Amino acid sequence: MTIDIAVKTDHLKLIEIWEKSVRATHDFLAEEDLQNLKPLILEQYFDAVDLRCAKDAQGEIQGFCGVLDGNIEMLFISPDARGKGIGAMLSAHAIKEQGASKVDVNEQNEQALGFYQHIGFKVIGRSPVDGQGKQYPLLHMVL
Repeated sequence: MTIDIAVKTDHLKLIEIWEKSVRATHDFLAEEDLQNLKPLILEQYFDAVDLRCAKDAQGEIQGFCGVLDGNIEMLFISPDARGKGIGAMLSAHAIKEQGASKVDVNEQNEQALGFYQHIGFKVIGRSPVDGQGKQYPLLHMVL
């Protein structure tokens, strides 16, 4: 597995991974919210972060991570590749190479919360709404 800088031509594969991952892990998210987020991520958010992707030996993207101002803004792994250490590898890269030390996690996403706690993040705060003002509380975490 290698970590590469994601380029514009990777974005369609990344949004595909994002959607499959969200459907597998964010069962609290309404379909309407998912559909509203998708174009924002594809057309704005990918370009706003330092975006890296994990590729297997065949060069297929298995997951990705985006960092902005020391915050892990996005970390998504293809459901087929979960449990193989890709999230840990991307997180370690984000921390060591991209200067990440913070992350916000949806409170209802217990798997993500447990993952970040496992790699050393601690909850330091909570917001009652997400970045779009929706009723999806966020937990603020730091290393």
